[in-house]
Amino acid sequence: MSKIISYIKESRNELLHKVTWPTLRELQSSSVVVLVASLIIALIVFAMDSVFENLIKLFYGIN
Repeated sequence: MSKIISYIKESRNELLHKVTWPTLRELQSSSVVVLVASLIIALIVFAMDSVFENLIKLFYGIN
């Protein structure tokens, strides 16, 4: 039990005093990058889906 308590205390100490947390500005810029990348990937997947759908329709003669 003492090992668990020691682990928790050391983890808390490390999180409070040794970890460098990002600033609000860094978080906002990272969020924008993630949003833009997600939109680009979504558009690519949409385009690929549309192309494959049309190829399948053309192949099977479905209108």
